[in-house]
Amino acid sequence: MTPGARLPGVPLVLSGPSGGGKTSVCGELLRRRDDIEFSISATTRPPRPEEQDERHYRFVSRERFTRMTETGELIEWAEVHGELYGTPRDQLEACLGAGRTLLLDIDVQGARGIREQVPGAVLVFLLPPSAEAMLTRLRGRGSEDDETLRRRMRSALAELEAVGEFDYAVVNEELDATVCAVEAILEAERRAVTRRGTELLERASALASALRGTLTV
Repeated sequence: MTPGARLPGVPLVLSGPSGGGKTSVCGELLRRRDDIEFSISATTRPPRPEEQDERHYRFVSRERFTRMTETGELIEWAEVHGELYGTPRDQLEACLGAGRTLLLDIDVQGARGIREQVPGAVLVFLLPPSAEAMLTRLRGRGSEDDETLRRRMRSALAELEAVGEFDYAVVNEELDATVCAVEAILEAERRAVTRRGTELLERASALASALRGTLTV
């Protein structure tokens, strides 16, 4: 890495219970930064009215999804609320190869799979500020019936217990503050010595050589 070159990209996972505000945080991160790319998950669930194929998800049939799991096209996959979700491998490899950060909005099961398959991934857990706020966000979707809402609430109870498995946790009380906290995590991780390989060693060695030359003058 030469002076002024980009810092390395990082697989950045945002996860947490339904109603934690992941979608809003991801949207704001993508609006603010041009060095982040959103990971488009594959899913067998039908699209919501506002969703577009290849923008929000890759909407595929269950048969196609099964083939993707068999051919290694997915880094991880899981069944959630009766539908299949998975993270395509091709986008992750292309994004990191270009030095960009890939942002993954996935559930706790998916985050566990990424942790196993992508050791350098950074996992951030978003917590709602209160049960009332979480319920308000869930009900605000307007796309779930009462039984679906109750099922998501039961899942949220189990997901909340997983917070200790993550690298960081942020209470998503106010959007701007939450996004700033996630950005701070990302910037710190991009500067981690372990991510920058020999570049830092080479830079430090060059500085040391220059100082030695000055001392001998």
